[in-house]
Amino acid sequence: MAKMIFVNLPVANLKRATAFYESIGATKNPRFSDDTASCMVVSETIYVMLLTHEKYGQFTAKKIVDARSSSEVLIALSADSREDVDAMVKRAEASGVTIDPTPTQDFGFMYGRSFEDPDGHIWEIFWMDVEAATAGGDHSSAA
Repeated sequence: MAKMIFVNLPVANLKRATAFYESIGATKNPRFSDDTASCMVVSETIYVMLLTHEKYGQFTAKKIVDARSSSEVLIALSADSREDVDAMVKRAEASGVTIDPTPTQDFGFMYGRSFEDPDGHIWEIFWMDVEAATAGGDHSSAA
């Protein structure tokens, strides 16, 4: 079985967050969703669990940060091409969220852009030519 990742995110408005993730291409799995959580399927191995603050609080005693003013995590998601990067960011922009909160990165062998979801969680969408990246040279400035 392939390893899977579940990214758990606290959200202020579950309905709005669910609609946003659907607008950028994720699908809701109703088997693992209810009025406190939406299980959003990004791929066969990547899931985003959108949790109300009350539900999220059941898993941690720590204070939930405001992702618009504090950094909690940067989530990076690969894309198949530069065009796919731009297409996902364009879909996010059509939903009315902040796009490119971090500068666009273009290193030739790697290209990335970003957006914030409705709760301020930053998603970095990137494409990388693995062969070019590993062909040699110092790419340390790209990290």
